[in-house]
Amino acid sequence: MLYQQIAQNKRKTWMLVLLFMVLVLGIGWGIGYLINRDSISGLVITVIILAFYVPITYASASSQVLRMSGARLATREEVPELYHIVEELALAARLPMPKVYLIHDASPNAFATGIKPEKSAVAFTTGLLDRLNREELEGVAAHELGHIRNYDIRLMTICIALVGVIVMIAEFGSRMLFFGGGRRDNDRNKTNPLLMIIAVVFLILAPVAGQFVQLAVSRNREYLADASAVEFTRNPQGLIHALRKISEDPHDVKDANETTAAMYIASPFKKKRKSTNLWSTHPATEDRIKRLEAM
Repeated sequence: MLYQQIAQNKRKTWMLVLLFMVLVLGIGWGIGYLINRDSISGLVITVIILAFYVPITYASASSQVLRMSGARLATREEVPELYHIVEELALAARLPMPKVYLIHDASPNAFATGIKPEKSAVAFTTGLLDRLNREELEGVAAHELGHIRNYDIRLMTICIALVGVIVMIAEFGSRMLFFGGGRRDNDRNKTNPLLMIIAVVFLILAPVAGQFVQLAVSRNREYLADASAVEFTRNPQGLIHALRKISEDPHDVKDANETTAAMYIASPFKKKRKSTNLWSTHPATEDRIKRLEAM
């Protein structure tokens, strides 16, 4: 059951990534067709934007997340038990020892960052350390190391960058059309009405669909990290109890924001928490626990 879930989650992720690429290329094509009545110019613009925007986001993501969350590097003397847990799990996962950060916040939560294992970090709130016992901390730390081993931070960083590109291209195309682009009379006879409709649909729906796919990828990778945590610890109960305690706490993580919310082990926004839907960054805790209990 454990390895079946891991394989299934990986397949779903690649299907979602493929859909993401269709959206990016589709909106690029659509903008080119609406403005210049051709299928190439928009794709060229899209590739140029991707070539600049994605690497910049990719290179700066980890440092930005740590800075925005208010995390600071912790010493071994300060949190010896936590260091010992992370070291043991890193060995079990065959990963380099990540840097350990602390966030002074009463809300129990944690996240991992780093685009590759050699430059990874795990951050824990002080509220998490205060409320969880060793077994539960092991479950949380194993979940975060699962994200690192599965390269989830790299994947989510790229997804965030792609959503940014989609929104950027959509705004550019909308402004061009508003200010008179794509209205050349001598090109009207070249216009295919069906292709015009498809291009407009991409322009309108691609930004929303891109955000939807990003959140779907995020939820899927949470399930995968849960399964990886059980693979490392051989004990689903620690993570199950930890998820229950985290979900029961009513406090928000103070320095969390919409950009970093998907990085945490559970939604950092407890006060405005809603029932799980297609726009959630995380699966429902009850669904995660059911899967863990079945392992």
